[in-house]
Amino acid sequence: MEKIIIDENQFHRTISRISHEIIEKHPSLDNVVIVGIKRRGAEIATLIKHKIIDLINVEIPSMELDITFYRDDLQRTEPENSMPVYSGASQYLNVKDKDVILIDDVLFTGRTIRAAMDALTDFGRAAKIELVIFVDRGHRELPIRADYVGKNVPTSREEKVQVRTQKYDGCYEVALLSK
Repeated sequence: MEKIIIDENQFHRTISRISHEIIEKHPSLDNVVIVGIKRRGAEIATLIKHKIIDLINVEIPSMELDITFYRDDLQRTEPENSMPVYSGASQYLNVKDKDVILIDDVLFTGRTIRAAMDALTDFGRAAKIELVIFVDRGHRELPIRADYVGKNVPTSREEKVQVRTQKYDGCYEVALLSK
């Protein structure tokens, strides 16, 4: 069973709203860096970056971050004798003393964000890390909260939230999947 909870128009309005909130919170974007968690978090980060360019004509440095080897569930998710594919960051970006805006698609237990913060330390010690989440579904296992949230969607643990993006799914929408 599938229910579309964010359609394409709502998706783009949410990107716009989050972009406006970032601009409002940062009078100057000179010290800001955008980091998108691969895969869909990185695509959402690109959309936000381009929206900020459209709104105020300022380009913020950005990179895509692969957190594969920082996950605490790596051994449970990989079949035996299988090596995970690590694609690294899209580029090296020194985040030392920068205000990092970390972006991901869905916030669930908080473990992906913890892994991303661990991975981010390889790029320097950020002055501050803010978190952008497109959909917050609850059920935290770690004390992590987002600074910018596209939509809060209360779910059961059995349900799944799927953020779909043009690059990976051919559309922009969010679906709630239930058994």
